[in-house]
Amino acid sequence: MREIVLDTETTGLDPVGGHRVVEIACIELINRIPSGRHYQTYVNPERDMPEEAFRVHGLAADFLAQFPLFADVADDFLNFIEDGALVIHNAEFDLKFLNAELALIGRPPLDGFEVVDTVALARRKFPGAPASLDALCRRFGIDNSDRDLHGALLDTRLLADVYLELMGGRQPGLGLAAEAGEKAQAGTVERPVRAPRSHAASPEEQAAHAAFIGAMSDPIWNK
Repeated sequence: MREIVLDTETTGLDPVGGHRVVEIACIELINRIPSGRHYQTYVNPERDMPEEAFRVHGLAADFLAQFPLFADVADDFLNFIEDGALVIHNAEFDLKFLNAELALIGRPPLDGFEVVDTVALARRKFPGAPASLDALCRRFGIDNSDRDLHGALLDTRLLADVYLELMGGRQPGLGLAAEAGEKAQAGTVERPVRAPRSHAASPEEQAAHAAFIGAMSDPIWNK
């Protein structure tokens, strides 16, 4: 089972208002375990950086100007996610921005992907409780002390841990059949083989039964 934990950083809250993607990060999970493969890129938004957005992620316009446009990284991004299910915290926000970027370069939206929204997942599991990434890290004891600013790659790493906990927590050996087989083999205990026991009645038992029957009036065993 291949899943892609995905996060973006942007210049604002709505692409309809001209806001753009400035960072994309993805982590690959195989059977809900990080495979070690990830994709991350900064993107030149071709516009200024509002102060409110800068306070969130710390990415300035002059820093981003040295990086490629979305059109130049789209193929690498799409090739990485390929056909994996997308795991996103507040999926509507990130998909709205990514689909807007794809539309600007004449590419189809990400409509064919299975999407797991971890905000919705957390709200179903913990009704009424805070469902932000920081709140879920605190709930599950996940260290997010490095998260002074939002960063897409750090957030995907934290989200991968949160997602694992939301789906039931880490289960050693899950998906690792070979390792599980070795452990089972190592725990095998040799037992001596015994001949089958006889369950037939002994002559003494047969005689006692016949005496018991003889003391009865019209026993059914004689019919």
